Amino acid sequence: MTIDAKIGIIGGNGWLGGALATAALEAGVVAPEQLALSGRTDKRGAVDTPGVQHTRDNQALVARSDVVVLSIRPEQFADVAIDVGDKLVISVMAGITAQQIAEHTGATKIVRSVPNAAAAIRHSFTPWHATSNVTAADKHIVQTMFDACGQGAEVPDEGHIDYCVAMTGSGAAFPALLADALVANAVAHGLPHEFAEQAAKGVLVDASQLLAQGQEGVADVVQTMIDYQGTTGAALETMRDGGFNALVAAGLEAALRKASDMGA
Repeated sequence: MTIDAKIGIIGGNGWLGGALATAALEAGVVAPEQLALSGRTDKRGAVDTPGVQHTRDNQALVARSDVVVLSIRPEQFADVAIDVGDKLVISVMAGITAQQIAEHTGATKIVRSVPNAAAAIRHSFTPWHATSNVTAADKHIVQTMFDACGQGAEVPDEGHIDYCVAMTGSGAAFPALLADALVANAVAHGLPHEFAEQAAKGVLVDASQLLAQGQEGVADVVQTMIDYQGTTGAALETMRDGGFNALVAAGLEAALRKASDMGA
């Protein structure tokens, strides 16, 4: 699938805006001439492809674009003075509601989304929600953009996006936290640090593909391992009984509160 529209990314020099642009180019869903990126400085970041337009003038970017992507930090949003009219606006900002975007930019067609850090390697799971004025053709553009950097998934309620800021947005870093804990324990047992890093990455990156390719639900996988009553089951039961689920829930709630504070 390709996109038959001009895309402008405000904040396109940043890591996420640059990742979205690079993914779209590498996947071939847009041509360089369809892309315009703006930033607060002349730094072009990772996207310096011939044909891609760079500017520091956000309103000029809006004028030449059919789709405007807001890839800026939430606390910077108030300083972005643009009038988008009836153009499609796609926001990747945490905590900024569709109503806030409409009031500040004049937008009538808004999509809120939650890409994560894996967009840089085209493996982001990206939930998105569209307001009622967003057309089927607009949704095709959104889905194509997010499939280019991994997998896009529409959700029916804007409140789901607020939750996904914590789960799918922040969650991309959770495997690294688990890997760090595995490494620390292995080193404490005398294993070389380099080996421990290699082993932890192998478990979380390679072996986790069993979950991706299997037909069972995640809870079924866990219960199957516990029912087998082997070493894996002993580890899972101990971690779960020790409050693993509660700690994950507490982390998600902390991310939700942070997103709400950023939006305010």
